Amino acid sequence: MALPHIDLLYSVSGLFVGFLVGLTGVGGGSLMTPILVLLFNVHPATAVGTDLLYAAATKATGTLLHGLKGSVDWQITLRLAAGSVPAATVTLIVLHRYGMDTPGASRLIQVVLGVALLITAIALIFRPQLAAFAARKQRTQRQGRTLALTMLTGAILGVLVSLTSVGAGAIGVTVLLLLYPLLPTNRIVGSDIAHAVPLTLLAGAGHWLLGSIDWSLLASLLVGSLPGIAIGSYLSTRAPDALLRNLLAATLTLVGVKLVMS
Repeated sequence: MALPHIDLLYSVSGLFVGFLVGLTGVGGGSLMTPILVLLFNVHPATAVGTDLLYAAATKATGTLLHGLKGSVDWQITLRLAAGSVPAATVTLIVLHRYGMDTPGASRLIQVVLGVALLITAIALIFRPQLAAFAARKQRTQRQGRTLALTMLTGAILGVLVSLTSVGAGAIGVTVLLLLYPLLPTNRIVGSDIAHAVPLTLLAGAGHWLLGSIDWSLLASLLVGSLPGIAIGSYLSTRAPDALLRNLLAATLTLVGVKLVMS
């Protein structure tokens, strides 16, 4: 197998996205996939498949760090995975059955991606209010109901991530804040990141079997994004969170509308 070719333009994009991921904590799929589709005219299926393996590599690093700090609730992670893994598997089977290269499949992925970005933007804008609401909701919830809703959340994320590579970050964290109001935010974030690893790995492997992975593109993105994440994480404590979150939400809204309408 020939070594993948490193394209510096993709690496610069990876550096930019990695920096924003480290700075804001928003999943790279919300940023990288639209950039590949809109700026580089990468086929939506290839952009999604490549970004999924890219996300698996970066999320694994985040999981290791959160695991060492003890900020992963493995029970929540397993509950999410119990819903997301079967849902992702079914989604990949449907994609295999109807094909990834048809105009209809390409359009479906693009529209769902746009909608997922709009939902992510809403989740970013209202996350502080939702977190405050969850903090006031200091009552014991029925365990069976919480379990069912967590698995349902996982199933929805499994479909979204398999189709668009978007959803396992801002959307997942926002829902978990409502379902587990007594859990510290850092454990919710850590649990969501840990859940994203098997989900993106499974979905990425499925896209690999479907032939929608560009290995040179993946290598180029990783070369730029890993140092970008490190730099962004280092500077994150000095950045105005509200300003960054709102600017990112506005960007995702514009991109989401363009994807849906184009």
